[in-house]
Amino acid sequence: MKSFEVNFDGLVGPTHNYGGLSFGNVASQSNSQQASNPKEAALQGLEKMKALMDMGFVQGVLAPQERPDVAALRSLGFSGTDGQVIERAAKEAMPLLVASCSASSMWVANAATVSPSADTADGRVHFTAANLNCKYHRSIEHPTTSRVLGAMFADQQHFAHHAALPAVAQFGDEGAANHTRFCREYGEAGVEFFVFGRSAFDSRYPAPQKYPARQTLEASQAVARLHGLSEEGVVFAQQNPSVIDQGVFHNDVIAVGNGELLFHHQDAFLNTEQMLAELHGKLAARGANFQSISVPRDQVAVEDAVRSYLFNSQLLSRADGSMLLIVPEECRANPRVWQYLQGLTAAGGPIREVKVFDLKQSMQNGGGPACLRLRVALNETELAAVNPGVIMTAPLYDTLTQWVSKHYRDALRESDLADPQLLLECRTALDELTQILKLGSVYPFQIN
Repeated sequence: MKSFEVNFDGLVGPTHNYGGLSFGNVASQSNSQQASNPKEAALQGLEKMKALMDMGFVQGVLAPQERPDVAALRSLGFSGTDGQVIERAAKEAMPLLVASCSASSMWVANAATVSPSADTADGRVHFTAANLNCKYHRSIEHPTTSRVLGAMFADQQHFAHHAALPAVAQFGDEGAANHTRFCREYGEAGVEFFVFGRSAFDSRYPAPQKYPARQTLEASQAVARLHGLSEEGVVFAQQNPSVIDQGVFHNDVIAVGNGELLFHHQDAFLNTEQMLAELHGKLAARGANFQSISVPRDQVAVEDAVRSYLFNSQLLSRADGSMLLIVPEECRANPRVWQYLQGLTAAGGPIREVKVFDLKQSMQNGGGPACLRLRVALNETELAAVNPGVIMTAPLYDTLTQWVSKHYRDALRESDLADPQLLLECRTALDELTQILKLGSVYPFQIN
């Protein structure tokens, strides 16, 4: 049976703004308070989705969240009508209003961790929504994320959904941004690679000193247990704390993997040789020939990797077995990164081609091509069981482009977030979107 790795890209929400909410994310903080363009951001994301579809890849769409999150503001003591809640928050606690308006759910690499049926004990595809408890503005996402994923992957014969882990620091879980799967073929048993920044309970593991380590070992282990993964099918590795302190807030900012290949910076991990040996051995036992490409620090510094998002790229397998790297325009703008990439493709290794996309609106807020997609490996039967409304087609692309043009603003500043009309615009747009994507009622305003 044929299998696919489907990229489900996050559709940028109508409240896309530069709130500078993510401590430890250099781009997010450095562009704080600038005016954003939600319409341009959503269209840039849709263009990437269509381009991949046109290249022959199966592409899906993951809906954004309702914002501002009035229910979250009510839980913090703001009362009255929806408009009064927003007005009070803007007057008394503007940072909370900004957080409640965050469109960070666009980065669906943080939405969940996904294990394909070939890896799990019960032979189903397993999803665990990420609690994202390190940042308030993201910690409020997982209830809606769970409902949206449930509407996309509803067939319980093929799909299993788990609630987010306990929302405490010891089980900080940032989803697929710290999870990669290696395999010979997408439909065959593989090895799932969990990367953590610190241990909550074992002091033997070092931790960063400047920025928080968002993923814990204990969270990664819990997800592996929930998904029914075998010991032979998992490898746990620790991020290098010093690169976290340089702005590498997730593993997908310093490494990316696909198939039998790990593409990573020389300084990405602790105990790198031991980790690579474990990956090689476990994959060899499953018939796979693991390879790694280590980018030397003297060619690309960590700072270059963070600023260009070289590793926050999509590594995709073509039909002929070669790989394609999807990178943001910022990679071409960085002379050292671009020189490295030119040499990489010329060397005749597994990565044969690099394609550049303009994702400036997302990049300025701290998310590149890999942040915008959640990878789900599916066989033909499972793909047929996915809600067809969320699979990208040419007509759906046209419909969503028109939907964005109709509902999105082309400029958004912090002061605009206090406009009660923005909530009405967002709800109107999302109500229409759920009909386009055939999701049913998934948003709080549709349920309550």
